Amino acid sequence: MNHTVKFNLNGSPVEVQVKSNEKLLDVLRDKLGVTSPKFGCGVGECGACTVLIDGLSVRSCITFAVEVEGKNVVSLEGLQADGPTKIQKAFIKNNAFQCGFCAPGFVMSATELIEKNPSPTEEEIRHALAGNLCRCTGYKNIVDAMNEVSQENKEEGR
Repeated sequence: MNHTVKFNLNGSPVEVQVKSNEKLLDVLRDKLGVTSPKFGCGVGECGACTVLIDGLSVRSCITFAVEVEGKNVVSLEGLQADGPTKIQKAFIKNNAFQCGFCAPGFVMSATELIEKNPSPTEEEIRHALAGNLCRCTGYKNIVDAMNEVSQENKEEGR
């Protein structure tokens, strides 16, 4: 059965026809041209497909597209509309990416954390990013980048 789903994607209203069992990841990539969320595991374990839905990081590979009716969906493309974010700049500065496949998911999860808690501890950072897997970096540089963002936010009084 087909459904018309209306939601905001990266700040713009969209309307798309979807099947009842169609995953958000497939709709974003194949119907709406949003390529930052990646297909990794298909079961919500790796975090490569992470997007924000109403400010919460969600695995789009296990979310049905019909579930986003009336919601705000943000992908990496929506975060960087005005250029790289503070988080992205810190990731680049700290060489937190190697192949880059996991990077959008990490940035989206990190964005949710920083929005909720601008100055998280290292333990809070590790906890927030625990659902994202990376085969290349060993995570140290990713955590270092997030510690840098946290410290900058503390210095700015956030």
